[in-house]
Amino acid sequence: MSLKPKIGWIGLGVMGSPMVCILRKAGYDMFVHTRTQKKADQALEAGAQWVEEIQDLANRVDILCTMVGYPEDVESVVLGEKGALASMKKGSLLIDFTTSSPGLAEQIAHKALEKEVLSLDAPVSGGDIGAKGGTLAIMCGGDVQAFTKAEPILQNLGDKINYFGDAGSGQRVKMSNQILIASTMVGMVESMLYAERAGLNVSEVIELIGKGAAGCWSINNLGPRIVKEDWAPGFYIKHFLKDMGIALTDSKRMGLKLQGLALAHRFYSMANSHDWENDGTQALMKILREINAS
Repeated sequence: MSLKPKIGWIGLGVMGSPMVCILRKAGYDMFVHTRTQKKADQALEAGAQWVEEIQDLANRVDILCTMVGYPEDVESVVLGEKGALASMKKGSLLIDFTTSSPGLAEQIAHKALEKEVLSLDAPVSGGDIGAKGGTLAIMCGGDVQAFTKAEPILQNLGDKINYFGDAGSGQRVKMSNQILIASTMVGMVESMLYAERAGLNVSEVIELIGKGAAGCWSINNLGPRIVKEDWAPGFYIKHFLKDMGIALTDSKRMGLKLQGLALAHRFYSMANSHDWENDGTQALMKILREINAS
């Protein structure tokens, strides 16, 4: 019988499925649930067990992880009438890997405390590449006891793991991350668009500038996808828009006017009118090509 904690997992999308597979490979008993059972195929093939009801899942595990799309999804699966928190055992741990609002993370922590359940907001960065390779950056907020209990699990999923303080802190670090990526993506795509229009070999440009001062994760990992016209999502535009919206709202609350973020949000919002919101964030190239074609 395994001495490792039993882990429940809700949400098996681009990120959730490979994360579950990594934990299965590490020897954890995994129990999973997702809104569309077909999306559980990869996890089930790796040896995870399907559970039909969220509350049944929550009641049988020591650690429950959520990795869903939007704050309203987190609120529903955790705090809703048939949500997980109502059935979690005393002393168990809730880890929310979803990029969500800091205020909701604080609300969940408060409700969890009432149930004598530990909670951690632990949004991640690194896209599908990091999820598959166990090299995610994981940003944690919550009670330090929750972080201590979660850390052995997190070490399987990421190689950059930091604890930043009280509930909501992990989400605010993720907002800092997304703000940086938003403006970086605009600069990266405009750089490639310029090279493309100038008739340069864009792959060779990426190879060179990706090793210099302009080198960044986006140019080195997403640049080659753009060259191949590969718009498959490592991270959906629709989810990036959600993240930027959260950051803009929280920034406004702080009295900040982040003009670069607002510009990136405006560009990405154009994806909705073309049904590109389910493409990866690198599809910003399609948007900027269209702007420059008019």
